[in-house]
Amino acid sequence: MSKTTYLITGGAGNIGSALAQKLVEDTSNHVVIVDSLLTGSMEKIPKKDNITFIKANVNVYNDVVPVFGRFNFDYVFHLAAVVGVKRTLENPMMVLEDIEGIKNILSLSKSTCVKRVFYSSSSEVYGEPFEIPQNEQTTPLNSRLPYAIVKNVGEAFFRSYYQEYNLEYTIFRFFNTYGPNQSEDFVVPKFLKAALKNEPIYIYGDGKQTRSFCFVDDNIETCIKALKDSNSHNEVINIGSDKEITILELAETIIKVSNSKSDIVFVPALEEGDMARRCPDTSKMKALLGKEQISLEEGLKLLIDFYENRK
Repeated sequence: MSKTTYLITGGAGNIGSALAQKLVEDTSNHVVIVDSLLTGSMEKIPKKDNITFIKANVNVYNDVVPVFGRFNFDYVFHLAAVVGVKRTLENPMMVLEDIEGIKNILSLSKSTCVKRVFYSSSSEVYGEPFEIPQNEQTTPLNSRLPYAIVKNVGEAFFRSYYQEYNLEYTIFRFFNTYGPNQSEDFVVPKFLKAALKNEPIYIYGDGKQTRSFCFVDDNIETCIKALKDSNSHNEVINIGSDKEITILELAETIIKVSNSKSDIVFVPALEEGDMARRCPDTSKMKALLGKEQISLEEGLKLLIDFYENRK
């Protein structure tokens, strides 16, 4: 049986670790995870014989070049990045350094005949939306924040490597994806953990800003189906949910599902980085997934079960 070898950069994070978990269910797959552990955690990495973990910073060429020398990768998922609104606002230079990682991964993938590279872009590339739902074909370039700009630049690099060197790609624009391995500084785990302790839930501004929330299993299943789908070659795909809700409604839903006595407390709005609306056109994702997505209520119950069983 021939082995397929995957590289997942940022594989100790929320989406990367879940992707690794799914890929290694097939014992003919070998997954190599590279992560600097800046925000990732060893605890999230599945303990499987067909996973290799290497601590390295993909933004440093000399860190990552030996990895490509040691393994012959068929596919590369480049998910490594500085994430989180607060973290990216406080560390703009660190965010900009992620451009080096993008260049390193593409250059080494081209030189080692990788079949296709997958890139984790973000809903942030849409900036403040001028249309809802946000469609892959009508991408505005009104991003102001370094994180959004880097994701836009990254997409341009992937397209350019295809045009210049025929290195095939798929770009995933991830909208809010929540799940068991998401860090606690993101909105769903932050609200849910407060609710489970009956502590106040703090909302920035008036809570009328909207988001949509995708359970990690739907995200991963779509990404893996894109591997085998010829229509996903050299395409941009929104990955998320098209059920738009306000942050206030999210808090109220979490309180209801968890039977919490938490109060909702409004605090001053963030100066920047908290976009008014977010909701993707998920037509491409739905075609790939081929089934109903996990509802927010179902996903929250799965997350509550996970937190309760971990105690």
